[in-house]
Amino acid sequence: MDSNIMQDQVVQENIDDDMDEEESFFQDIDLLQNHGINVADIKKLKSAGICTIKGIQMTTRKRMCDIKGISEAKMEKIKEAASKLEVHGFMTALEYSSKRKNCFRITTGSSELDKLMGGGIESMAITEAFGEFRTGKTQISHTLCVTTQLPGANSYPGGKVVFIDTENTFRPDRLKDIADHYNLDHGAMLDNVLYARAYTSEHQFELLDFAAAKFHEEPGVFKLLIIDSIMALFRVDFSGRGELADRQQKLAQMLSKLQKISEEYNVSVFVTNQMTSDPGATMSFQADPKKPIGGHILAHASTTRLSLRKGRGELRIAKIYDSPDMPENEATFAISTGGIIDAKE
Repeated sequence: MDSNIMQDQVVQENIDDDMDEEESFFQDIDLLQNHGINVADIKKLKSAGICTIKGIQMTTRKRMCDIKGISEAKMEKIKEAASKLEVHGFMTALEYSSKRKNCFRITTGSSELDKLMGGGIESMAITEAFGEFRTGKTQISHTLCVTTQLPGANSYPGGKVVFIDTENTFRPDRLKDIADHYNLDHGAMLDNVLYARAYTSEHQFELLDFAAAKFHEEPGVFKLLIIDSIMALFRVDFSGRGELADRQQKLAQMLSKLQKISEEYNVSVFVTNQMTSDPGATMSFQADPKKPIGGHILAHASTTRLSLRKGRGELRIAKIYDSPDMPENEATFAISTGGIIDAKE
């Protein structure tokens, strides 16, 4: 028990050290006060989920005018003030390279799977895992809830997790089993996971605003945002081809928001996705008629895509389906009581 308390203190100290770096990572929207924007207007922006100067740049003029109480003149004034504060435009690849040093990677619990993804789940990016049912998507999500809290490679301090559940598959008892594997105290570990159940695709979108507000409230404390699964509610809320265009547009807006949150607050985003089988594909001699849902919109929004399939017994095989910097390889991992582990040969 004492070792757990010490571990908590170490994590807390690491987080405190990290806070100073994170403070400089984004500029608070309150800085606009020095540029003639009044507090009431800043409050309105915050209520719409815009909490940083970068957040203003990431919001279109049209959407900002839609915020209640923000007129066109006010919007122009806010945009102008933000452009004075934020250095925008181009930077050299060298400057960007040093900026990307802030990126961290979260271990999945399996060193093989980590190696496949270049060290784990990357921050400032969306990692998507798709597969049929029972391929281990939810198990990876649960394991990440625990491993995110562990200090890791490259002086990663550990941090809190936000879990948005759309399929009612989140089980705190499962997290306790995984915590036992890492010798963590149950109470402290569960206290670091913020959970929300989304019921409709609109509700899911609103929860992202709440999550962003949380990340802003406690800068540098939250390290991972999980959505399990990203498409389930869109599948229910929009049916048939007639509503497909509308669905994809709403999906694009949500994914754009996710991408912005991950870059704005330097957090990792991990989403799971379902599969669809094409009834006509059997006629066209396709090797595998099943494919992930969400179409091209989701395919382009995800930074790294993992394809999961079932192996023998508890074994699962992950394949890099799409990644900007990792080659197409496969890795085998196992699901155990203690979460995701390496497959025993």
